[in-house]
Amino acid sequence: MSDGAGGNATTRYLRPGRGARAMNRVVAALTRRGMSLWGSRILSVAGRTTGIMRSTPVNVLTLDGEQYLVAARGNTEWVRNLRAARIGKLSVGKREEWFEGIEILDDDRLPVLRAYLRRWAWEVGAFFDGVTADASDDELRTAAGKHPVFRIEPATAPEQG
Repeated sequence: MSDGAGGNATTRYLRPGRGARAMNRVVAALTRRGMSLWGSRILSVAGRTTGIMRSTPVNVLTLDGEQYLVAARGNTEWVRNLRAARIGKLSVGKREEWFEGIEILDDDRLPVLRAYLRRWAWEVGAFFDGVTADASDDELRTAAGKHPVFRIEPATAPEQG
């Protein structure tokens, strides 16, 4: 099944353009200085090949007492790295939290995606191909296959070797 971006739904990845990269740099700089914008955090995950920590700004969604990461752009590098490493670090300023990323599958993603779109549609709605927070479950289910979701569970920092 094509995703309209040169890949199938399971490999969909929409690269950020120049404007998005510039905005990510601004959000990342402010978040690193301790100013979270709209729930922003710096996500750091070890690279699959090098093991070097890679960082990017993300939005953390809190829903029913749980925290989630949603990959609005699809199977990004951070998604692939988190699947491989299983743990990552979220930070705002000097505050760091290590976590285990538990991937949420199938219909369990629907309430998370709906809440994510309610909160950040103005920022990420373009990546959901017209699907909104008010979409039917079937429409949201179709979009869900293109947007990985991870529940954040507390973890301890990995041993440094």
